[in-house]
Amino acid sequence: MTLPSEMVDLNQSFQTKEEAIRFCGRKLVDAGCVKEDYIAAMLERNEMLSVYMGNFIAIPHGTDEAKKYVKKSGICVVQVPEGVNFGTAEEPQIVTVLFGIAGVGDDHLALIQQIALYCSDVNNVVLLADALTKEDIIRQLQTT
Repeated sequence: MTLPSEMVDLNQSFQTKEEAIRFCGRKLVDAGCVKEDYIAAMLERNEMLSVYMGNFIAIPHGTDEAKKYVKKSGICVVQVPEGVNFGTAEEPQIVTVLFGIAGVGDDHLALIQQIALYCSDVNNVVLLADALTKEDIIRQLQTT
């Protein structure tokens, strides 16, 4: 998985999951991966089915209908050391690493699969959450 350093953000903080999802969407727009409309589709996707994946990760991505807004496949990684709640006050689902993705065709399925496999080992998530540099995160993910 190739990840340019400008697609990695360290030490981010968000009040809400929507704010976190918008941030990921903005990264994908700014990188030329998606059109602006994709951000709304990412929020919609999370309403339909949470993008929280367990093990402190979330993978914000658009709906199937939003594929028309994808210009090229892309991924961003956003570290949130203090965590952001993707659940409820009663049942928190704390996320410390976000993977915003957009995929041409079925690329997003392959990306989700790769990320889910890597993050199924919570120790890998801890390495990403504790990384001190963008290069540390890129190096960790290149082992997948």
